[in-house]
Amino acid sequence: RIQLVESGGGSVQAGGSLRLSCVPSGPTLSKYCMGWFRQLPGKEREGVAALDKDGTPRYADAVKGRFTISQDNTTNTLYLQMDSLMPEDTAMYHCAGDHDCVTIATMSSTYPFNYWGQGTQVTVSS
Repeated sequence: RIQLVESGGGSVQAGGSLRLSCVPSGPTLSKYCMGWFRQLPGKEREGVAALDKDGTPRYADAVKGRFTISQDNTTNTLYLQMDSLMPEDTAMYHCAGDHDCVTIATMSSTYPFNYWGQGTQVTVSS
């Protein structure tokens, strides 16, 4: 079905910026919504940012004012612009999609969303 492919991760110093992309492919039977999550080994995933059903962005408190989520209307590619990066932002970043737009907008750390990308690593050094 739908597949998501992330890219754009890398290693930067604190204060630097990265822009992540999530490219969807495959047939879409109905509308789905998307968001970004991150995870460190051995730890529960953490919601980062997501789009409401109407396209309104939502952010975790830890990234407010520094990250910006957006989506291309023609390709449905999801982006995460990350500015003023901090070492605590270091994680594997995944994009996710689900037809339940209400739930994905909550950025649940445990809900099994339907679609996931393979992840892109972000490492921020001091």
